[in-house]
Amino acid sequence: MSNASSDLLWECVRKGHSFMRKSRDLPTMSAEPGNLLSLHKPAFSGIGNTKALGLSSKKTGKKETILLTQSTPKKVRKLRPKSLLLTTGIKKNKKKGLAQLDKMMGVAYYRPDLLELAKTKYARIRMSFKKPRKGATKGK
Repeated sequence: MSNASSDLLWECVRKGHSFMRKSRDLPTMSAEPGNLLSLHKPAFSGIGNTKALGLSSKKTGKKETILLTQSTPKKVRKLRPKSLLLTTGIKKNKKKGLAQLDKMMGVAYYRPDLLELAKTKYARIRMSFKKPRKGATKGK
């Protein structure tokens, strides 16, 4: 990121960038890191926004983790693409994880407009970690 404003950056990347995914009957999606909903919109963009925010899951062997991706607050690191985004682990315990999201986003005023969407995505990621029961049958 440079010293340019978010609006100018969005105007530069909105027509096309390497992370865009276009489909015929679906909205334009984006696979960029730091995009919370993977939608190609200025509010969620990790490239065209000075404060990027993303939630994702990562599996290393059998261990599954939830990661929060944020833009770095230091100006020096914003000039280095490799250290532009910071990833932080979020607790999988529902109460502790939501409290951690509240602390990082709500109390610190880091994108409080996306707090509810982040909580919803956190719940969906947690649900994706659950294994189906052995005795359960599908479609009764």
